[in-house]
Amino acid sequence: MKEFILSETKAETAVLVGLITPQQNEEKTREYLDELEFLADTAGAVTVRRFTQRVNGPSQTTYVGKGKLDEIRDYIQREEDAEREVGMVIFDDELSAKQMRNIEAVLKVKILDRTSLILDIFAMRAQTANAKTQVELAQYRYMLPRLQRLWTHLERQGGGSGSGGGKGSVGLRGPGETQLEMDQRIIRQRISLLKERLTEIDRQKTTQRKNRGRLIRVALVGYTNVGKSTIMNLLAKSEVFAENKLFATLDTTVRKMTIGNLPFLLADTVGFIRKLPTDLVDSFKSTLDEVREADLLLHVVDISHPDFEEQIAVVEKTLGDLGCAEKPSMVVFNKIDAYRWVEKEADDLTPPTRENVTLEELKRTWMAKLNENCLFISARERQNIEEMRRVLYEKVRQLHVQKYPYNDFLYPSEGDS
Repeated sequence: MKEFILSETKAETAVLVGLITPQQNEEKTREYLDELEFLADTAGAVTVRRFTQRVNGPSQTTYVGKGKLDEIRDYIQREEDAEREVGMVIFDDELSAKQMRNIEAVLKVKILDRTSLILDIFAMRAQTANAKTQVELAQYRYMLPRLQRLWTHLERQGGGSGSGGGKGSVGLRGPGETQLEMDQRIIRQRISLLKERLTEIDRQKTTQRKNRGRLIRVALVGYTNVGKSTIMNLLAKSEVFAENKLFATLDTTVRKMTIGNLPFLLADTVGFIRKLPTDLVDSFKSTLDEVREADLLLHVVDISHPDFEEQIAVVEKTLGDLGCAEKPSMVVFNKIDAYRWVEKEADDLTPPTRENVTLEELKRTWMAKLNENCLFISARERQNIEEMRRVLYEKVRQLHVQKYPYNDFLYPSEGDS
């Protein structure tokens, strides 16, 4: 599928659009647009302007109000007059087919929403046949209800991405079947085929997991770009791709590692994000099975991120949706070297904010209740990594004793080994 993929050689310019609503204040909208800009940057686009509007809720026809849409159109026109072309407009929420069609009619540039942008990034990042199949399935699911807007593009593409029959294959068309109906049928057939492929991949992966022997499974989970792959590389001495971009890891990487005399499996998984498209969660079921089947979850958190507590909530909700909320887990606060705080002036009587709290003060808040289920590290600077290895050893050993009690004599506590 190439529908949403941005150019990887020429950086396109983008305008971002978000809403301020009773459910989402101005500060929260700014944070969401910051993340949307990071997504755009990851996809290869350069953000040149942001537009926000304070409303009770999104317009069912154009997302923003007519006046705001005209304002965006006028800005695009001025940029074009100055020979600075705006390549696309990206909206922070998922748009319906009706909204996209109406917005395109006014702005006359490429329109993306958060979902299509994330799908775009996933398509760029997918390396293995498994990941590519999962991304393609999510793209088709996204396209199907929006096909009325896209069918002319599909006609130009011929058969689409391996659809098994071109649009010129008149013999495929039933009596009185319209072009739109035929495209819908072809896409449904493609979705069915991709589901069959993923079912086969899932069977293969299930067999692989069964053949891994009696080893405890540990999975690194967390928001995207919190340092999971860097931690994986440190602990397992592997070479998992790690980059300061969103969704650097799509395919689950599993490595056998040993601490002391205790072997176990460590898995690095795809990162979560706010407003993660449901189609992606469904399509990546076989990848997320590593999370479902893990004995221990290491929830990695970027403590230097100003909104890390909401990121924790997003991950916990996603884990709950996957049925993993009750699994044994440990929170690993990463990037302590990048944590920043601002000391309040002596005469400043306003309540302190998160930015006014030192790391040591932060550790004494709700985090103190986590006790041994909480670690503070810097994977980049290798701070407290040995402490992490020690705690991980003890937790894996306890789980091993519970799961395979007859094997306990092989693994004394680390202090005894």
